[in-house]
Amino acid sequence: MTSQLVRLQSKDTDLILRTEPAEILYFGKRLDLDEITEADVMTIARGVSNGSLDVDTPITLAAENGRGYFGVPGVEGHRNGYNWAPVFTTKNVTKTDRTLVLEMEDHIAKLAFKAEIETDENGVFKFRNTLTNLGEGEFTVNRLAVTVPVPEYADEVLSFYGRWCRELHENRVSLKHGAFTQENRHGRTSHEYAPYLVLGTPHFSQQQGNVWGFHLAWSGNHRVRADVLIDGRRFAQLENLYFPGEIQLKQGESHSTPWVYAVHSEDGLNGMSLQFHNHVREHILHFANKERPVHLNIWEGVVFDHQPAHIIAMAEKAAEMGVERFIIDDGWFIGRNDDFGGLGDWYLDEEKYPNGLEEVIGAVKKLGMQFGIWVELEMINKPTKLYQAHPDWLLELKGYDQPEERHQYVLDLTKPEVFNYLLERMDWLLGTHNIDYIKWDHNRRLVQPGSNGKAAVTEQTKAAYRLFDELQKRYPQVEIESCSSGGARVDYEILKRAQRFWSSDNIDAYTRQQIHRGMSYFYPPEVMGAHIGGSPCQTTHRRFSIDYRGLTALFGHMGVELDPVKESAEERAGFAKYIALHKQLRPLLHSGDVFRLDHHDERTLIHGVVAKDKSEGVVLISQLDMPDYKQMGKLRVPYFDPQAVYQVKVLSIPDYIREGKAGHLMKVFPQWLLDCFAEKEVTIRSEWLANAGLTIPVLDPQSALLLAFKKR
Repeated sequence: MTSQLVRLQSKDTDLILRTEPAEILYFGKRLDLDEITEADVMTIARGVSNGSLDVDTPITLAAENGRGYFGVPGVEGHRNGYNWAPVFTTKNVTKTDRTLVLEMEDHIAKLAFKAEIETDENGVFKFRNTLTNLGEGEFTVNRLAVTVPVPEYADEVLSFYGRWCRELHENRVSLKHGAFTQENRHGRTSHEYAPYLVLGTPHFSQQQGNVWGFHLAWSGNHRVRADVLIDGRRFAQLENLYFPGEIQLKQGESHSTPWVYAVHSEDGLNGMSLQFHNHVREHILHFANKERPVHLNIWEGVVFDHQPAHIIAMAEKAAEMGVERFIIDDGWFIGRNDDFGGLGDWYLDEEKYPNGLEEVIGAVKKLGMQFGIWVELEMINKPTKLYQAHPDWLLELKGYDQPEERHQYVLDLTKPEVFNYLLERMDWLLGTHNIDYIKWDHNRRLVQPGSNGKAAVTEQTKAAYRLFDELQKRYPQVEIESCSSGGARVDYEILKRAQRFWSSDNIDAYTRQQIHRGMSYFYPPEVMGAHIGGSPCQTTHRRFSIDYRGLTALFGHMGVELDPVKESAEERAGFAKYIALHKQLRPLLHSGDVFRLDHHDERTLIHGVVAKDKSEGVVLISQLDMPDYKQMGKLRVPYFDPQAVYQVKVLSIPDYIREGKAGHLMKVFPQWLLDCFAEKEVTIRSEWLANAGLTIPVLDPQSALLLAFKKR
């Protein structure tokens, strides 16, 4: 077909392509041009340098090596050793206002390649590629990726790494030559390497710089890559990572990449986040209960020691504190007195619950709270009735001694009998009990994940999606939290089936400040499980004030993790204080625009939320460690209405400052703060706040200040 120029636009972004060969020519700021012409794109046509092929080689949507492109291909595979270097020709183009589909074919290799691109009103572009085997014999797919070029000045990469109890920390590298590659082979999204990637201008920050953000919506193995060719061209590449022989297509069969979500922002990481958050809220999330209820999870309070009378007493104290959803965690089913047994035997332990779950559920409901329960459906312990009856139900390679993790193994969900068994048990649990919510855990990485001898991570992941989907179809009123030893299964594809993520098993307030920041780049606060824990913290044994713990949990989907019966009245009052504050601010926090502020001291984290109509906002200043300087500088917030005046109020501040005591790190506190304490009205013009600012008092390590701004 004749090559043509195609343009997809969002509010602030332009994507311009040539259809043959299928190449992205521009992905960036929206252009104030009515149309794009051949004369326009002629100015960016590449020449041919010495030491190259005699013709220019584009980075097409398929990124084919067969064209003479020497970078990482978007398609790798073969048909019994043949048809391994395809070159695709565009046969058909279908475009609407928001979507573009290019259908291509290689008649020699007998392969079809389809590229789908969609955009929305928020600036998010979605990419997905599909490969189809048109020929006889199986075609083995080794790689199928989404490849998106970025400008040559995007030479800094931000990626995200972590571990159990320390998820989503930032890693920055300069990309001048070669490639940055990050792979996950854990069989789930993983703590270690998240499927996100940000490229941008050098030293891009929260508020400044051109950035391109990418999110691979997939809950299994993956590879993300940022590459620089020797001619200076740069691109991002994201893909599902396949084990050998995992994807084999018979004639007529197809396989698709996961969706890749991409945005461009001229306003640094804040602009990127705003686009992602708006898209998630408008196109991914579906809540049975729009207002996110405050949780209490009993795990840290009782672990496996389930006594209904005590749990009911916990529920009574929880209700007094303002909790709205009460969750029984691990330990309610037969054989589950520790983590050595029980998984797979999803039958009630009648010794622990002689009157059934209904006794506790009824008490919780009578107190006006929703009821939730924990499951880990994909897992099995060997000391169970299920394993004794069905040892062949494991996801494994026969003959090997597979190592355990938390004394458990993985069920092969691709087997219909396994899938149906889990559905039957969940029909009993959800169909015969008044349950509003399940916490769905996944505590095991996949070692030798084989089904009938073949690698099966992709099919296992798809089967898990089908199980989520079927349960949501049967029980649409039941909300689901995705948990995987904390934040190891966190991505947009699982979010289509869940309403909440458990961000981390670590609710240490210091570490959670940084985990929450990592999550905030891609997820709005209402999906981020953020709990106030006891002191000392169960995982780190560090102690923090209730104020620091409460403020750290404030900006997410709040919960608490404790046994309120055992806590002092003073401690329960502290929990109640921050639950009430969260409820007061919840309409703003779960609908407004999230921002993070650049600060000269990396020990100081500042973030906030401003209402869509700019009528109000809140800002949290968190001091992680000893400040670098004697003074902390100014708070400058450029996200309010520039023509307005705002009243400033202190919602929470360390007691030693509120009481005006000398000592700690300050002798005299800023005048505006003293005026607030004296109940004098403090106002500030938005333009002044954005540029001159508001002096920040010097805070002790592990303390925080919460400010509210209200338009006058």
